[in-house]
This record gives sequence, C-alpha cells and structure tokens, in this order.
Amino acid sequence: MHALVRPVWMKQFNGIFSKWMSTAFIQKQISDSPLTDTFGRHHTYLRISVTERCNLRCQYCMPEEGVNLSEKSKLLTTDEILKITEIFVKQGVNKVRLTGGEPTVRKDIIDIVKSLKRIEGLDIVAMTTNGLTLTRQLVALQKAGLDILNISLDTLSAEKYEKITRRNGWKRAMMGIDLALQLGYDPVKVNCVVMKGLNDDELLDFVQLTKDKNIDVRFIEYMPFSGNKWNENQMVSYKEMVKIIKTVHPDFHSLINEPNDTSKAWKIPGYKGQIGFITSMSDHFCGSCNRLRLTADGHLKVCLFGNTEISLRDALRGQHSEEDLLALISQAVRKKKKRHAGMLNLSQMENRPMILIGG
Repeated sequence: MHALVRPVWMKQFNGIFSKWMSTAFIQKQISDSPLTDTFGRHHTYLRISVTERCNLRCQYCMPEEGVNLSEKSKLLTTDEILKITEIFVKQGVNKVRLTGGEPTVRKDIIDIVKSLKRIEGLDIVAMTTNGLTLTRQLVALQKAGLDILNISLDTLSAEKYEKITRRNGWKRAMMGIDLALQLGYDPVKVNCVVMKGLNDDELLDFVQLTKDKNIDVRFIEYMPFSGNKWNENQMVSYKEMVKIIKTVHPDFHSLINEPNDTSKAWKIPGYKGQIGFITSMSDHFCGSCNRLRLTADGHLKVCLFGNTEISLRDALRGQHSEEDLLALISQAVRKKKKRHAGMLNLSQMENRPMILIGG
C-alpha cells in the first residue's frame, strides 16, 4: 500500500480517536479544576452579592426586626470583587449574577458592571433587582453591558405589595419591567415567591402577563431562611401550581430545559412569554447545580442552604497568593454535599437571612 494512501476505515478511526482524545482531555481538565466538586459538578456560575442593604423589607427575605449589617470595612471593595471574579473566570466561570440586598443601591453599580464586562472569558453579566430604581439606572446599566435582568415582583396588587415588602414601590417596579421590555431585554425575567394565603391567588394573573409580553415569570417555592418564619403550610409546591394553572389552561405544557437550569420551563401555546418554576423544596435540582455564591462580606458559600462558609476577603487582605486563594476555593467546593438537607431539616438549621446571602 502506498504510504500516502490510507483506507477509509483508517481515516474514520483516526477522526474518532482524535475526537475521543480531545473529549477525554477536556473532561480531565474539568475534573482537575478547583471548581469541580467530588460529585463531578463543575461550577461555571458565580452569584455575587454587592451589598447587604435594601430599600424593601420583604417577609421571606428579611426578619421583621431587620438585620445587623456588616461594618463597611468588612464588605468587599469594588477592586476586591473584580479581583476575586477574575480568579474564578480563569478557572472557567463564564456567568456572573449581581445580587444584594438590592444591588442598585450600591453607588458604583454601573462601574462594577462595566468593569466585569472587560474581564476576558466572562460571557454573561446578569442582575437580580427589585426594579425600584430602574427607570433611572437601566439605560446606563444596559450601556455598561448588563446582559440579563431578573426583576422581583410578588404581587400585581399595589396594596398587597406594601404588605409583602413593608414598603411602597409597586408602581415603580412595574415601570421598571415595562422599561426593560422597551429596551429589548429578551426575555424580562420576573421572580415571584409564592406563599399560600398571601399571593397564591394571583398565579393566573401572573400567567396572563406572558400572553402579549416577552416575560418569563418564574414562580419560586417559599424557602426557609433564618428569621423569615418559614412554615411548611405556607409553601405552594410546583405540582400544586401546575395543577391550578391547568384548570384554566389545559394545554399548559413543559418545555425542554438546559442541563444546569434552575427553572423548569412551561408555556401556554400562542403566548409570547413563558412560565418557570424554581422547585428548590419539592423537587430539588442539586445534582446539576453549577452555582457558587460570594456574599457582600466576602464569604464563599457553595450552597444556598449550606451554613458553612470560607472567607476569601480575609485571604485576599492577608496578601495570600492567587494559588493560596485557589486552594481555599477548591477546599470549599470539594466539601459541597450531594444535595441540601431537605425542606424540614433546613427549617431547623441556622443559616444567614436571605438578604445577607444574596439569593
């Protein structure tokens, strides 16, 4: 056989072998990464709380008596947020979500977004906000590079809004949603924590929001955190919500979800938007979790419901090397449990109030 002439089967074998070697190499890189836990979950999504402060006092998020805020000196500076983010991005994080508190109350929030967008390898910068200041800030945030926007709204009633949040602001939140739609956010995600006897009678009203507008309403099961007086009887499960919606919309059907999606997507045929369910309590998605959380005071939480933390702030301020920081991060990630402790156990565990975690 001439040396330059190879049979077809050999070419096919070489192609398959090269592809296998490439895949195996990538898989080994992932398994060796500081961001891969012992269950093979590779974390590419970092949620960063940029402040503990908020201009609302939502029942499920903050204790009625309020919280003790950290001293300013204990909170991460903008430079520290960027430095830590750069370390995570080098290891494969490609999406960051800014949370709070309420992220828009931080005076340099627009500069933070702009600086994050300059980090090579970071594809998506998202934000979760209550929407109260968006009519003043959203144009600038979009110009700074904000890619995805989630707006928290738990009721379509101005009166009920004041009861849930202990503040006024419903009209401003609605105006923020409308502006986001006008500016082309596709879709605008609306987060709604559903609580029995409080706003579960509005499920169908929220569904109607998706009829003519490109809105993704995400119904969130009520979750236990320190100080929010969680009660199992107040939780409306995913299956209950689907059943209620199907009584009026029998063609309401599920969609295909991406592997790391936290929200189970559903849709009514002909409606412009869609519905999602975040089922942390009744049908957890721990097995595909790819999220890590950085609190405003610089602590890394590998699980929203976990009560173990590690201070990256102290390591950074102690002039530790990037290698040392990666070792700390890896240690924390590899201690991540297979799943959270379960609904009833979580209600008995000590954890931060939601406002001090950042969602």
